[in-house]
Amino acid sequence: MRPWKLLSLLLDYPDAELVAAREELEAAAAGLRGVAAFVAWLTSTPLADAQEAYVRTFDFDRRASLHLTFHTHGDKRQRGLELVRLKRRYAEAGLPLEGGELPDYLPVMLEFAALAPDGQGEALLAEARGPLELVRSALHAKGSPYACLLDAVCAELPKLTAGQLAQVRRLVAEGPPTELVGLEPFSPPEVMPVLDGTSR
Repeated sequence: MRPWKLLSLLLDYPDAELVAAREELEAAAAGLRGVAAFVAWLTSTPLADAQEAYVRTFDFDRRASLHLTFHTHGDKRQRGLELVRLKRRYAEAGLPLEGGELPDYLPVMLEFAALAPDGQGEALLAEARGPLELVRSALHAKGSPYACLLDAVCAELPKLTAGQLAQVRRLVAEGPPTELVGLEPFSPPEVMPVLDGTSR
């Protein structure tokens, strides 16, 4: 079976429950090149340090954002339409998105891939191959321990098409597109996370 569920857990913000499941994580990662080493790093690192490393890696570096439509649509309104499309796609597969995360968050997409029928999840990830390669490249450039997890995701997908390779090169050179200053936020209300006063 493909390791989508495991990779979804490991690419999410680490918490005490995840770290406490060391034996289960080690068993699930057995045979996955690089992932077992990541599990060893994660479970041997003080939780506060692992959480700080996660935030520094993904929240403070736009190139490594795990919200994949950001890389292709940036701040443009079109991203909001893409988020709506993703939510609809999850619902049509019988897996409506619940909780406050946006549907383009990679751990959410991997969770969908783990549960969706008829290869729908793998197809979704394959369509996002360009942004995945961009994040993968950014993580390798900074020597992040998380890079091996993106390697594992991409290793399970078809090779880059010529069009996707061109997209990656363009995104590396130009970055995500931006809207004109002063426009309203791009996400329509139905895809914005619920603000409940909590924070990471």
